[in-house]
Amino acid sequence: MSETITRDYLERMAGKIRRLTVESIYRAQSGHPGGALSSADILSVLYFDIMDIDPQEPSRRDRDRLILSKGHSAPAYYAALALRGYFNAEELKRLRQGEETLQGHPSMHRTPGVDYSSGSLGQGLSIAGGMALYAARNDLPSTIFCLCGDGELQEGQIWEAAMSAAHYRLRNLILIVDDNGLQIDGRVADVMNHAPLREKFLSFGWDAKEVDGHDVEALQGALHSVYRKAEGPTVILAKTVKGKGVSFMENEASWHGSAPTKEQYERAVRELEGGRYE
Repeated sequence: MSETITRDYLERMAGKIRRLTVESIYRAQSGHPGGALSSADILSVLYFDIMDIDPQEPSRRDRDRLILSKGHSAPAYYAALALRGYFNAEELKRLRQGEETLQGHPSMHRTPGVDYSSGSLGQGLSIAGGMALYAARNDLPSTIFCLCGDGELQEGQIWEAAMSAAHYRLRNLILIVDDNGLQIDGRVADVMNHAPLREKFLSFGWDAKEVDGHDVEALQGALHSVYRKAEGPTVILAKTVKGKGVSFMENEASWHGSAPTKEQYERAVRELEGGRYE
C-alpha cells in the first residue's frame, strides 16, 4: 500500500463511485448497474493510487491510460473521472441524455479523461496493446491499463491480442479482469466456460495474478508489484460480485442492464449509506 493512500480512503472513494453510479442510472432510467458496481473498487485503486495522470493536463503525452473495454460499465468510470477532477460531478446527472457529455458508452470525443471510445466487447485489449507498443517504441514511461469483463473473454479477439502482447513483451500493459461470474445471459460458466483463466493466460506467456477485487489492499499490492516492474504483459484476475454493495442486485444477472425503480433506488441508497462503503 502507498504510504499516503490508505485503505479507508480508497474504500470511501469506491463507496462514492457506487452511490454516484446508482444515482446516475436511476436518473437516466437506463444503464448497466451490475458490472459498474462490481468494478468500483478497481477504479478507485487505479484512479486514486496507481495511475500517473493529471486532470489539469489530460492530454499529457506520457500519461498512463485506461481502456474501459467493458464500456457498458461507463457510469462507474464517469463517477471515478468526476471524483478525480476531470469534470464537474453535476454532469453525472445528465447520463445518457441525448447529445450530452456522458454517453451510454465512453466517447473520447465527448468526455474529458476518456482515452478511447469503447464498448464493442472484445476490442479493448487490442487497443490497449497497440497503445502499449507505441509507448514502448517511443520511450514513453506510460503504462496502459485495460479493464475487461469476464464474459468478454469469450471473444476470440481477446486471445489474439493476448498472443500479440506476449510476442512483443509488452511490460507496460496491464489487463484487469472484472471476474464477477455473470453476463447478460446468465452465468459465464454456463454460456461459454473459459476456465481456467489463470492457466490460459500463463500459457499465452503472461504473468497472471488472482486477487479479491473488493479488497483494495489486495488490488494495490498486486498492481504495485508489477507497475513499471514487469517483464512482460500482466493480467490481474479480480474476483468480484456483480452488483456489489446493493443486496438485491448482487449476483443477479437481471441487473446487468436494468435501471432501478424509485423504491429500489431509495433502498439501494440506504444500503450504500449504511454499509462499509460509505
